[in-house]
Amino acid sequence: MEPIARVVPHFHEDLEGLKARLLVMGGLAEERVRASVQALVERDPGQAEAVRVGDEPINQLHVDIDQRCVTLIALNQPMAADLRAIIAAVKINTDLERVGDLAVNIVEAVQRYLTHLPVKPLIDIPRMAAIAQRMLRDALDAYVRRDLALAEQVLADDDALDNLKSQVFLELLTHMRAAPTTIEPALVLILISRHLERIGDHATNIAEDVIFMVTARDVRHHRPGDGHAGA
Repeated sequence: MEPIARVVPHFHEDLEGLKARLLVMGGLAEERVRASVQALVERDPGQAEAVRVGDEPINQLHVDIDQRCVTLIALNQPMAADLRAIIAAVKINTDLERVGDLAVNIVEAVQRYLTHLPVKPLIDIPRMAAIAQRMLRDALDAYVRRDLALAEQVLADDDALDNLKSQVFLELLTHMRAAPTTIEPALVLILISRHLERIGDHATNIAEDVIFMVTARDVRHHRPGDGHAGA
């Protein structure tokens, strides 16, 4: 039996409020990823710039959520499952802030890409973005609902993202060999695909935190055949 924490009144309401803030932050991060890739596909420098300079709401939430976590621990001295939920929130908060940073990295690459003619029609990069966004949504839903099956699905989806990144690299390598003038913009697209893969890694981190929160089982370094580096 897990030890019983000393919990002051309103602890569980405050914990639910923390989860709600994480969902808001996750929605903002997901939207920034979507907008960054849309700026690429539509060749829209205005949208790219809006994403580049629009990081403040996520940064504010990052600070606010960290403070909420510290307060919950200090006032309640939670144990067992409640403590794991708060520790998971701290780690998820960091992952989401880094996703926001990666969205900025993407649009900075987009701004460089837009100074060149298109290398090719964009198919796999938008698919990567869609998978990464779904992984973020599912990982956060798994946290809120304590849904192990959904967390495991996020881990499985990471393989599809890795495969697409490899496919993007090989296709662009073919273009670079055929036309040296495409080398610079093609390298930018490869960089964008790597940023999207890293976003998937952060979603995977969240899913692993959910598994630990629910089961107290650490799966970070125990998935067979996984090249995940714990972004």
